[in-house]
Amino acid sequence: MKNLYNVLVVDDEESILKLFKKELSNSERNIHTTMSGNQARALLQKNQYDVILLDIRLPDADGIELLMEWKQRFPDVEIIMITGHGNIDTAVEAMKIGAYDYVTKPFHLDKIELLIERAYQRACLQRENRGFRHSQSSTRLPQLVGRSAGIEQVRFLIRKVAPTEVPVLITGESGVGKDVVARTIHALSPRAEKPLIVKNCATLEKTLARSELFGHLRGSFTGATENRDGLMTFAHSGTLFLDEIGELPLEVQASLLRVLESKAYRRVGEKEERKTDIRLICATNRNLAKEVEAGRFHDALFHRINVFSFKVPALRERAEDIPLLVEYFLGSLGREKRCSITDRALECLMRYDWPGNIRELKNVIERSIILSDNGVIMDQALPPEMIEEADSSSSERGLSLDSMERDHISKVLALHEGNRQKTAEVLGIGRKTLYRKIEKYKIQ
Repeated sequence: MKNLYNVLVVDDEESILKLFKKELSNSERNIHTTMSGNQARALLQKNQYDVILLDIRLPDADGIELLMEWKQRFPDVEIIMITGHGNIDTAVEAMKIGAYDYVTKPFHLDKIELLIERAYQRACLQRENRGFRHSQSSTRLPQLVGRSAGIEQVRFLIRKVAPTEVPVLITGESGVGKDVVARTIHALSPRAEKPLIVKNCATLEKTLARSELFGHLRGSFTGATENRDGLMTFAHSGTLFLDEIGELPLEVQASLLRVLESKAYRRVGEKEERKTDIRLICATNRNLAKEVEAGRFHDALFHRINVFSFKVPALRERAEDIPLLVEYFLGSLGREKRCSITDRALECLMRYDWPGNIRELKNVIERSIILSDNGVIMDQALPPEMIEEADSSSSERGLSLDSMERDHISKVLALHEGNRQKTAEVLGIGRKTLYRKIEKYKIQ
């Protein structure tokens, strides 16, 4: 179930307010309207808004002055300026003050709806960052950005398993954000105030893996010049996250199994057992069932950590989340250089296959911010292979961005047997918007 959020539209044209109220209100979004700056102030005293659409020129107030006032009083609210073509310079100046973006009359409702959705995502991120600023970095609630069916399912599973103590196995390709999922589970668990110890098993030296996990006594092996605790000690009462668990040496897997079964372990060279209380989360990009068949993974350990498992979808399987992810990275990576992205550049990102998933997207956006011109990311700032792939895709299949959208809507409709309400929810758009797109693309 997606959260209901509030949008305030402040404009002196009654026809615009009626249009927004009729076309953009849905089960996930409340649209409040007013023609007056003073009335808007009164509404802001009574209600919490996530996004405000604000006309630059109002009969009783100056939009720029209201922007400065509201950004100071309500720093987590994102404000989109409404302007005519003659006031674009003023709108650009408003963005420098703190406006999220601006739209010009006449409106394209679909683009405004997407802009509102992106602004809402930014508002949520700002609010969460402010709320968790006092926490340790390991216990901050990470950002699971996106509203696709795949990522909503991941959120649902996280909410279900986080309050429990069972081991969790997170699967998925490299770069999909398995570490973000693990950190979210810990942050929402009863152990949130306790340590979260993270270790990538691929970085463990085979000869020292047991020592790093469990610790050792001085003289227990060559180079052990002092007693040392391992990750088990540091994670006591908290969570131990072992990333790439499939890389853990087979002989160490048996020792980890013993920890899960008896909640006890021995440091290397030590005779007495130590008790431990940890919650184990594992992640892998391997098929562990096949690794078991090949004799490379301990069968009993697999079944022990596979109590609750789920897969994080690849980025190509949730392409509708790319605009929101781009917006998130532009905000988090472009703090010193605020950037926007052109439709053409975004189209190239949407058509790319993303073998490196979200990690690759983040790197591309970081590079593009550096190469951007006047705060705008053009397609020329993207890696050449992305532009070439988009162009070849267009020439070979004749696909435009509209064609991609039509195909995606058709697939989701078919998946839900023509149920338009369910399709709109999965796509993250209003039902009226879905009807317009079905009519526009002549989808049967």
